[in-house]
Amino acid sequence: MIKENQRLLNLIHLLIDAFIMIFSFMLAYFLRFDVAHSPLIWLRIIKEPSGIYLPMINYMEMLIFLVPFYIIAYYFFHLYDPKRTARRRTTLSALIKANATGILYCTAVLYFFKSTYYARLFLGIFFILNTVFDFLFRHIVSRILKKLRRSGKNLKHVLLVGYGRAADGYIDRMLTHNDWGYYIHGVLDDNMSPGTRYKGIEIIGKIDELPSLLATNEYDEIVITLNLTEYDKLEKIVVTTEKFGVHTKFVPDYNNLIPTKPYTEDLDGLPVIHVRNVPLSSPVNKFIKRLVDIAGSIFFIILFSLPMLIVSALVKFTSDGPLIFKQKRIGLHNRAFNMYKFRSMRVQNDADEKKAWTTMNDPRVTPVGKFIRSTSLDELPQFFNVLKGDMSLVGPRPERPFYVDKFKEEIPRYMVKHQVRPGITGWAQINGYRGDTSIEGRIDCDIYYIENWTLGLDIKILFLTVFKGFINKNAY
Repeated sequence: MIKENQRLLNLIHLLIDAFIMIFSFMLAYFLRFDVAHSPLIWLRIIKEPSGIYLPMINYMEMLIFLVPFYIIAYYFFHLYDPKRTARRRTTLSALIKANATGILYCTAVLYFFKSTYYARLFLGIFFILNTVFDFLFRHIVSRILKKLRRSGKNLKHVLLVGYGRAADGYIDRMLTHNDWGYYIHGVLDDNMSPGTRYKGIEIIGKIDELPSLLATNEYDEIVITLNLTEYDKLEKIVVTTEKFGVHTKFVPDYNNLIPTKPYTEDLDGLPVIHVRNVPLSSPVNKFIKRLVDIAGSIFFIILFSLPMLIVSALVKFTSDGPLIFKQKRIGLHNRAFNMYKFRSMRVQNDADEKKAWTTMNDPRVTPVGKFIRSTSLDELPQFFNVLKGDMSLVGPRPERPFYVDKFKEEIPRYMVKHQVRPGITGWAQINGYRGDTSIEGRIDCDIYYIENWTLGLDIKILFLTVFKGFINKNAY
């Protein structure tokens, strides 16, 4: 039933997409040429100092080749795929890409036919209108469908095969997001007694009962959630589900090891899953990030030159000792480097300095040091670390060798953070993990950043640092 509903919904989407394109096209023409004139402008030719603009009827001819291409582009950018679990920003991103591709195609066609009388500004207006209207349409449809699913309509009927951590995680998410519309009929498992329940979801039989259930019931999906120790049963289960032609999904029991978006490689037909997807391992991404780091560090050194001079004077004249405090930290590829800070503590020997983190009301912190630590002004010399290449503007915060040796034994995946350059600020810091906070939470944020790096994410973190990152309530 769901398949038929999806086909009908896709057909409606396609027709409305075509209507939105035509409407956006006509409105773009009106906004570009006729805001202050009669709606009958299509009857005449518009003349402007820059040249002659064609009537609307000529512009409308473009839709003959434009609409089919847009529909195909929407298909290739997965805009007609089921969107039960998709986020709005994912849909918006796909729409922008599809519309940008459409505009490039339109420009190429006009250039090929040497059609110089079509206004470029018109195409820009059309791009914006079509993207906005289509996004609003999809948002409204999504809201309506979510409301229907919460009321028990448009549900996707699911059976789980195998019980373990993967099953718990799947059930937790489906119950949390009831607007996704997944109805779990139960779980088949060989180790749990029938009737056993987890959050209302019942073990309804053994895995061997799968063929009889598929023969008598119409499930939309079979979700394999086997325990890691039972993967020898996987092939038999897949063969059974494919025999009955039911859509099958697999939730691995090692999701704490494999990233959310795994990077796969094809070795002559043999699929290979990389345990960690690190976009910054790409030479192009490395070059782009380093270029931004060099330009950004120079910009910030100039921008903060006056505050650095003031802090330098305050530190120098209020306590004895060096102006800059150098501390060994572990960076890219587990290499040690000297990280620079304005000195905020009284001079101490190496043994005392290494023994612990700074705590609340720590007597080692100077009065000026307390202020510059809480406002992150002590971090400003790290822009020189970025310029040198020891650090980046954005990345996981580096830690001292003593704590790296300690945490790598205690916290899973801790050392993953050293696959990229450490940063002055990062995803963990803008999410509140600064100073004396959860190391586990910080590492989760660091790994999310490492696996999902984009230049846009770096810009977002730098922007949010302005509002969230300077004042540090956990800095003592």
